Amino acid sequence: MQQLENLLERIIRRLNINLRGFDFDSGLFLRGCVPLPQLFKFYAFYAVTTRHPIHFHFSNSNLAGSYFLGKCKVDNAILYKSDIRGDELKSKGDAFQHRSSNLTLDQDELIWITDSFLIKTLVHNNSHDPENPEIYHIKNSAACHYANIHGAPIEGSFLGAFATVDLTALHGCVVGPYAYLQVGELWHQKVEEGRIWINQYNSFDFRYTFPEETLKRYVCLEPGKPPRGIFMDFIDDRKKDFRKVFDVVNMEPTISIPQTSSVSRYGVIKPETQVGENVLIAQRAYIENSVLGKGANAQENCFIINSWLQGNNVTAHGAKLIDAQLSENVFVGFNSFIRGLPESALTVGKGTIIMPHTIIDLNEPLSIPAEQLVWGYISNPEELKLQSIPLKQLEITTSPLKIGDMEFRGSGARFVATFQNRINHILEANGAYFDGAKNRGHAQNGQNVSYNIIQAYPIGPQQGIFPTIDIQP
Repeated sequence: MQQLENLLERIIRRLNINLRGFDFDSGLFLRGCVPLPQLFKFYAFYAVTTRHPIHFHFSNSNLAGSYFLGKCKVDNAILYKSDIRGDELKSKGDAFQHRSSNLTLDQDELIWITDSFLIKTLVHNNSHDPENPEIYHIKNSAACHYANIHGAPIEGSFLGAFATVDLTALHGCVVGPYAYLQVGELWHQKVEEGRIWINQYNSFDFRYTFPEETLKRYVCLEPGKPPRGIFMDFIDDRKKDFRKVFDVVNMEPTISIPQTSSVSRYGVIKPETQVGENVLIAQRAYIENSVLGKGANAQENCFIINSWLQGNNVTAHGAKLIDAQLSENVFVGFNSFIRGLPESALTVGKGTIIMPHTIIDLNEPLSIPAEQLVWGYISNPEELKLQSIPLKQLEITTSPLKIGDMEFRGSGARFVATFQNRINHILEANGAYFDGAKNRGHAQNGQNVSYNIIQAYPIGPQQGIFPTIDIQP
């Protein structure tokens, strides 16, 4: 296990050098948060399909329990039960726009993770970094439990538990637990825990910060320990349901699945669940006693329990829905925690946008009207009034706006249009609009997949290190 210990220290040293301006010691959080014996107990696995570029290269790394899809390279890194998803990698010749400039790729895009420690982290490539369009790089960085790195190349940065960096290039930053960033690019900043910050250049700026004491009940990160709080308790209570999924080689579906839908064999699907057409359920999703209507999706690390999704619903990475009824076209953002009452389900009206990192944990019945923007912490109807706004009202906003602890500046119309366009892109990419011939997406393209496993050295100095492997078509 000596090489594994050396690898961990190498990552800590490199990350600390990048964060030296903050006098931040990442080792206080990374040492001991995952016991080293855990890192050689699990196999890694990768997907082979005819529709995704295949070239995997792993060297001097630990990959325990991690999943890979698409073109990936990992060097000198520790990835513990992380999902590295490259199903939207750009190809040579593809073009994308950054502000007023059009950029064309000279080669196929590659996900490259080096000298980093990612713990139960979701990585989704969809990057639009104009400086490195061909390489989606995560370097000298660490992310704690259930963080999301979504279209966000990262260098020399630390993400706390349940943090999300979305469509943002990070350089030498510390992002606190449950913070959410979508700001384009950030250099050498420390982002406080529970900060929700969405900024588009010359267009709009949205900011909200959770009350400290409220947030600590849900997620708390202390040096040398796994995160604790309501989020972790909720996940830990359902851990045992995933053991069979990963221990059994061939799993037969427990429910009827339409031909136009895709349900990962690495998800937990309880028999009481109903799945409609064009539905996507990703690996590590957990669905129990719920209905997913046509075009709905449950992305990685989602939990949907005792809930009904009418159709074309987006449940983004890490979101949790318990005792909820969602009308059509409702969006539930990254790592949101939405819990109604067993005797009175939360109802959400058509077209409502529940912002990333929103906590709705009810102590009395609540119904959210259609076409609302919702954020923050909500437990009753009075708190909803201070943490929501009708989309039509926001669309006509051009002057600074303050509702409760939320501050907004810029064009409300652009903010709403940007969100709605992105939601439509997600539905389109996931195959929600497939008509039997056109508009195929992940729900249709992900049906025929073979999985291959790789394992680490079981004993000796290299215990926990995976052999160097290069896998090509």
